[in-house]
Amino acid sequence: MLNIKKYAAIDIGSNAMRLLIANIVEQDGKDTQFNKSSLVRVPIRLGQDAFTVGEISEENIDRMCDAMKAFNLLMKVHKVEHYKAFATSAMREAYNGKEVTEIIKKKTGIKIEIIDGKKEAAIIASSDLHSLIKTDKTYLFVDVGGGSTEFTLFSDGKMIVSRSFKAGTVRLLNDMVHEVVWDEIEKWIRTNTADFEEVTLIGSGGNINKLFKMSGKSQDKPLSYIYMNSQYAFLNSLTYEQRIAELGLNSDRADVIIPATRIYLNAMKWSGARNIYVPKIGLADGIVKAMYYGNI
Repeated sequence: MLNIKKYAAIDIGSNAMRLLIANIVEQDGKDTQFNKSSLVRVPIRLGQDAFTVGEISEENIDRMCDAMKAFNLLMKVHKVEHYKAFATSAMREAYNGKEVTEIIKKKTGIKIEIIDGKKEAAIIASSDLHSLIKTDKTYLFVDVGGGSTEFTLFSDGKMIVSRSFKAGTVRLLNDMVHEVVWDEIEKWIRTNTADFEEVTLIGSGGNINKLFKMSGKSQDKPLSYIYMNSQYAFLNSLTYEQRIAELGLNSDRADVIIPATRIYLNAMKWSGARNIYVPKIGLADGIVKAMYYGNI
């Protein structure tokens, strides 16, 4: 017996907004499959408003409403049964964040929940992360967003400790991450990984996915510290325009990819990790799975 359900997840990040529509395939005697049906990404950099001015601008509220109307129509066309919309760092910090969710609900019918860093990390971890984590190894999971970075340490197949830091790519671009934050991150990583002989990184976020795609490696192969370091130097050697024209990066990816690479490199250095695995997971994937399993 085959049964297909359609769920959708809306991820309102600090650098972009995403709509993921997934087919959930249930079959007798087989594991439930989660297949991507459609993914739409809209480059509305809310973090630029939230982190520099403290509020979401009128222009971006209008753009968000337009995007949500489009997302609503797409969900209708795809016959989506259930959806959840979650907003992260930028909307958390904008003092008019709650007001913006009310405007969007009124104008588009879409209900948005603003979640904290801890819930964000837990939802991402509920995606395909557990199938990757081998019980005899230690992993530092690093999810880099526009406003914050979530670090979660796993050992023996269990989550040991998790922490969210206000060090995201949009903040770094605006020179808003003070040295003291870097010191805190270094201390947290070194302290929590000190007792483990070998640590492997798992990276998530749009930038590490792009770096992985550019490497041409197959999904089960990691990127090495040496490769990441050379990519960082290479990206820094190009101008913003060259990164768009020669590497084919989106205009809203071409600037944030450099600070993101720096975060992953530092995490590798401070944890002593030589490799980083890049599974195809993110907040939107986690939302779909958490909805299906009744965790949210």
